[in-house]
Amino acid sequence: MGSFGMLSRRSLATDMPVMAQIRKLMAELTNPMSLAQGVVHWQPPEKALAKVKELVWDPTISSYGPDEGIPELREALLNKLRDENKLTKSAVMVTAGANQAFVNLVLTLCDAGDSVVMFEPYYFNAYMAFQMTGVTDIIVGPGHPQTLHPDADWLERTLSESKPTPKVVTVVNPGNPSGTYVPEPLLKRISEICKDAGCWLIVDNTYEYFMYDGLKHCCVEGDHIVNVFSFSKTYGMMGWRLGYIAYSERLEGFATELVKIQDNIPICAAIISQRLALYALEEGAGWIVERVKGLVKNREVVKRALEPLGKENVKGGEGAIYLWAKLPEEHRDDFKVVRWLAHRHGVVVIPGCASGSPGHVRVSFGGLQEEQMRAAAERLRKGLEELVLRGLVD
Repeated sequence: MGSFGMLSRRSLATDMPVMAQIRKLMAELTNPMSLAQGVVHWQPPEKALAKVKELVWDPTISSYGPDEGIPELREALLNKLRDENKLTKSAVMVTAGANQAFVNLVLTLCDAGDSVVMFEPYYFNAYMAFQMTGVTDIIVGPGHPQTLHPDADWLERTLSESKPTPKVVTVVNPGNPSGTYVPEPLLKRISEICKDAGCWLIVDNTYEYFMYDGLKHCCVEGDHIVNVFSFSKTYGMMGWRLGYIAYSERLEGFATELVKIQDNIPICAAIISQRLALYALEEGAGWIVERVKGLVKNREVVKRALEPLGKENVKGGEGAIYLWAKLPEEHRDDFKVVRWLAHRHGVVVIPGCASGSPGHVRVSFGGLQEEQMRAAAERLRKGLEELVLRGLVD
C-alpha cells in the first residue's frame, strides 16, 4: 500500500486547485498571457505602502497579535461596515485572506457529513473548502439560464424537502466565476428562505466595489448571516493575504469558536498586512472606485474577443472581474480547450469544469492594463475564431 494509503481521505477526495493546474500549464509556455487568475493590475495605495515601509523595524510587526485582529483595524472595519455596507449589528474577525475566512466558517459551522448548498457555477475554492473538511453532501443548485442568478424557488423547495436541513447556503455577490450580480430583492429573499429553514447563509462580498453600469452592491444582515470581505482585489493586496468576517454581534459563543479555528491556522493575520489595510482604508472607497472605472474598457475588449462564441453565450460581467462563456456543444471538455488555447494561441483562461459547469470558460479582465489586455484579448479572439471554424487543429 505504501504511504499513499495512509493519506487523509478528505484530502484525497478534494479537487486539485485549478490555479495550481493553470500555473503548471503556463510553465510549459513561452510568453503566455493570462486571463485566468482573479487578480487586479494595481498595487496598494502608495501612501499606505510608504507608511508600512517605515514600520519594518517596529518590534510589534514581528510579534503575534490578537487572533481576531489588531484593535485599530477592527474598529476601522466596523466603521466601514456601518457606513458603506449598512451592517450596524456586526462584529468582525480579521483573517489571512477571504479564502481563509471561508475555511474558518466551514470549520465553525459544519460537521463532516453535513449537507450544504451552492449554486452553479460555484466558486471552486469554496467547493474545495467543503470537500477538505469532510462535508461530502454538496448540493449544487441551478442558476437562471439567462441571468445566472441563484434559483430561489429551487432553494426554497430544496431546504423544505431535505432532511436533515442543509447546514449552510453560500453565494458570492457579485459572482465568481460568473461576474453576475445578485440583485438586492433576490438576496433578501434568499436570506429569508435560509432564516425560515434554520440554516446559515454565507455571502462572499469580495468584489463589493466591482460594480458596473450604475449597479450598486448591497449586503444583508441577520443572526443567521455571515458576510466575508477581502482586501485582495479592492486595494490590490493579493499577496498580503488579508480578509475579514462580519457576523452578528448577538451570536453567543460564535466569536469563541472562531478564535479556536483561527489560533490553529494562522494564529493571526500578518501584523504588517493589517497595518497596510488600516492605512489603505484611510484612502477610502473612492480610491478603489476610480480604478474599477478603468476596468470597463477591459471588459468591453474581452467581450468583443468572446463574440466568436455568439453574444448569447457570453454572460455575467455586471460585477466582479469576470465574463462567463459557453463553448460550442462539441467542446464539453473545456480543459482540453484551455490547453489548446494556451499552447496554440498563448492565452490562458479558466475551465468551467472547475466550477461545476463543463463546456464553459471563465475569463478575467482585471489583471492586465488596457494595452496588454487588448493584446491578450486578440490572442483569445483568434483562438476562438479558429475553434469555431476548424476545431482543435494542431
